[in-house]
Amino acid sequence: MEKYDLTQKMLFYLDRQLGYPLLEFMNMRDAYDKEDLLKAKFELLSNTNMVDFVGDLYLQLHVGSELPEEYTQKREKVMAQLAEFEAKTEKIRSVIEMPEVASSLRQDRVQNMQFLSENYDCKPEMVKDLYDFGQFHYSCGNYGGSADLLFHFSVLSTDNSLILKAMWGKLASEILMGNWETAFQDVIKLRDTIEKSPYTDPSQQLQRRIWLLHWSLFVFFNHPNGRDGILEMMLMSQYSNTIQNACPWLVRYLVAASIINRRRRNNIKEVVKIVKNISYMYQDPLTDFIIALYIDFDFDTASEKLKECEQVLENDFFLTGASEDFVDCARLYFAEVYCKIYSRIDINKLAAKLNMSLEDCEKWMVKLIRETRLDAKINLKDSHVVINPTTNPIPQQVIERTKFLSFRSQVLNGAIDKRESTIAKQNAAVITSDS
Repeated sequence: MEKYDLTQKMLFYLDRQLGYPLLEFMNMRDAYDKEDLLKAKFELLSNTNMVDFVGDLYLQLHVGSELPEEYTQKREKVMAQLAEFEAKTEKIRSVIEMPEVASSLRQDRVQNMQFLSENYDCKPEMVKDLYDFGQFHYSCGNYGGSADLLFHFSVLSTDNSLILKAMWGKLASEILMGNWETAFQDVIKLRDTIEKSPYTDPSQQLQRRIWLLHWSLFVFFNHPNGRDGILEMMLMSQYSNTIQNACPWLVRYLVAASIINRRRRNNIKEVVKIVKNISYMYQDPLTDFIIALYIDFDFDTASEKLKECEQVLENDFFLTGASEDFVDCARLYFAEVYCKIYSRIDINKLAAKLNMSLEDCEKWMVKLIRETRLDAKINLKDSHVVINPTTNPIPQQVIERTKFLSFRSQVLNGAIDKRESTIAKQNAAVITSDS
């Protein structure tokens, strides 16, 4: 399954510490050579301050050798920096930990800083020290301390550039601690900040969207509402365009979320369009399944791709826990399309295509007919399902089309009125300036 492994693509858009769980997962799956993965983990974390952990990785790579002196020196340096940061930030940390201070802070950061300056003699450079200390904690692998310090910094600071960096750092810390509820909220806040911030270079905003799409996968596939969240974000026009133009491999996760989330089954049409648009750039068994089922109506190919999907999902860090749900839901989509095309279905053949036993397939078809209210009858003696054709009466078709035309007319009238109002305001402004 190395052919469909996305780890190398993912690592390029992840923080060093966020990339480590992916390499550990690959190690557990025996997907690559153990020594190569060990070297990759060592190189990934060697520039961090996780001295003891990196030292253990070094000893695993160099069996029988002793730890070089540089690790001892680096550890002493890190401990000295820790003591220095604790001394520099002691005053402001003691202030922001007071209950009366926490209750007095507001949304206005300027007002917060003014409040601390007037009442507790806290200076802006002290707030900057919180950011530096939070970064240091993160580099050492102390994600709880990092999240707290970066949160307090973002509440007090007026430096928008550093606030955005602090939001990224806090999100990474929450992810690595597994605080999915907080991380989910952080993803939403970060997305709003990215969209509302001004940019002199549009490519900078694009780059941030790409990073957010990759980082958010940790959250969306672990949070209870994550499957709704990933569809909402990835189907937003700016983010779907980002996927199609800059990171097409992420369509795998869009397909998985759309198949698993049957409550939002209406999104499948939009997902099919996106898959079709990027099929020349990226393909895997999940996208091939969508194309075979919804575009080519090739049920034999769709059946083969569904078997491959199970392997791909089990070997994907983000989707390994969704493999069973995906296969169950994909079978339902398969059967729904199959039943729309054929009026008489051989259950034996359908069971073979869905990789199910005849008995399980019969029970499954009964459940499908009941849930979808399909007008069909099952003949268990002949192992056939007979689908009664459903035709929409012509008067009903006319009513539905008329409703749609009425809605479109209202939208066009609204657009025309808005345009005329804008032109009238512009003309009024010109007359005022001339006079």
